[in-house]
Amino acid sequence: MIKRSLALVAGIALSVSAVVSQAADVLKVSAIPDEAPTELLRKFKPLGAYLEQQLGMKVEFVPVADYAAVVESLAADRLDMAWLGGFTFVQTRLKTGNAIPLVQREQDEKFTSKFISADPAVKSLQDLKGKTFAFGSVSSTSGSLMPRYFMQKDGIVPEQFFSRVAYSGAHDATVAWVQAGKVDGGVLNASVWQKLVDAGKVDTGKVKVFATTPTYYDYNWTVRGTLDPALAEKIKQAFLALDPANPEHKAILDLQAASRFIPTKPENYQGIEEAARSAGLLK
Repeated sequence: MIKRSLALVAGIALSVSAVVSQAADVLKVSAIPDEAPTELLRKFKPLGAYLEQQLGMKVEFVPVADYAAVVESLAADRLDMAWLGGFTFVQTRLKTGNAIPLVQREQDEKFTSKFISADPAVKSLQDLKGKTFAFGSVSSTSGSLMPRYFMQKDGIVPEQFFSRVAYSGAHDATVAWVQAGKVDGGVLNASVWQKLVDAGKVDTGKVKVFATTPTYYDYNWTVRGTLDPALAEKIKQAFLALDPANPEHKAILDLQAASRFIPTKPENYQGIEEAARSAGLLK
């Protein structure tokens, strides 16, 4: 009886070990849902294939419902790595205490947001006083937090300044709302704005940029703090090895709207944390 019990325990232990081993062979990756899910997957597929080749392991993209789900999943070790905005990184770092930002795009050192409107009379934010306005997601660095922070520095409290403040949920949705006349103005990530313009997905004869924020740090690729350090380093080096002179690499970089990737560190996001605290979004 004792031998049978020991054999059963050993069998369970082996099964658990096999599951853990199998899980360790899959890198689970996600991204904040700041664009349509189909677009996020399209952008990730070539990068995922490249990482599989470089790391010698399967890389799986795991879509999430909202920004908070990315933070929770990294904190609970359900994700290994995620593409985060500056504010989402700050939230993740504060929640986990050990999340590690590996790399950012070169332009994420000096990122901006674009204020847009389809009303030709709008030349500045003051022209939108008493009108309707859209941010992206409430947790978006470039679509909400930093634009709000810079507005407040100029003495504009959105909920008092505009007749109505709405949240579209994503950058491309903000453009669609402005173009359709659902709101009089909005703000979004400069990179997504340029991508939509280049793809002909916004009528630039109708929707115009009328202002740009000062620069700030934004997006990065972050890994959970409990990830094997050797694997984290391999991931980092894979990103840094992407060379725009290599046509295959350039295709990956173009989809990421990146000229190249550079190392980053937690200290780069202190300004974001200060902005979030001043906006009352962190306790």
